[in-house]
Amino acid sequence: MKLLILNGPNLNLLGLREPDIYGKRSYNDLVAYLNDCAKELGTEIEVIQSNHEGVLVDTIQAAYGVFDGIVINPAAYTHTSVAILDALKAVSIPAVEVHLSAVSEREAFRQISYAGMACEKTFAGYGFDGYRMAMEHLVHKLK
Repeated sequence: MKLLILNGPNLNLLGLREPDIYGKRSYNDLVAYLNDCAKELGTEIEVIQSNHEGVLVDTIQAAYGVFDGIVINPAAYTHTSVAILDALKAVSIPAVEVHLSAVSEREAFRQISYAGMACEKTFAGYGFDGYRMAMEHLVHKLK
């Protein structure tokens, strides 16, 4: 089983960007955590981060026939990108949305998740553990 872990804009600045909201651990810490989770779950992962919407769309499209599931943290594109929504719908790969912060408790504009409309589940507000929860969900579903 192979999962794509896709991270959107500004996640590369974890640890620097608003640590009171996103935590003090770095993006490299997140990638190491994801690799540890994958080993424990017995699955392969590929982790990709981009600040560019088109790269995220291209990556989702290229996932067709390659990955069994997608864990996506679209970051700011959550609330703006119909293109990411459409790409997720087009490939029909089971997807789970993740957010480090509890977006439901934040600004009004963060209440809409376009990408989430194509995801079967969302884990928000659990920090890094939300990724593990998403991976576990997909692994159990796909077995």
